Amino acid sequence: MREGCCAPLAAEALTADQAVDLAKAFKALGDPVRLRLLSLITSAGGESCVCDLTAAFDLSGPTISHHLKVLREAGLVTSERRGTWVYYRPRSETLSQLSGLLAIPGLASVS
Repeated sequence: MREGCCAPLAAEALTADQAVDLAKAFKALGDPVRLRLLSLITSAGGESCVCDLTAAFDLSGPTISHHLKVLREAGLVTSERRGTWVYYRPRSETLSQLSGLLAIPGLASVS
């Protein structure tokens, strides 16, 4: 994801390059397993071990690893190997860009 992206959609239209970059992140979040993985990682207080993430699903380890790879390639998480385990952290700058893009100034929330 490029630095400096993006003004809210209500403020200005995206460039073609911005749309391509952002679509990768939104596409990665379009899968329920990946959305839940990101939620688990971000709500864990900063980082999550793949061993804890795998235990939260009724899926095989390789399937979870694939979904985490998609999140990493989309720029939504980073990873660090420590011994035999991999730890994942959310990329707050990317998440801020996505939420900022969808922000509509002055729009009251609907309850």
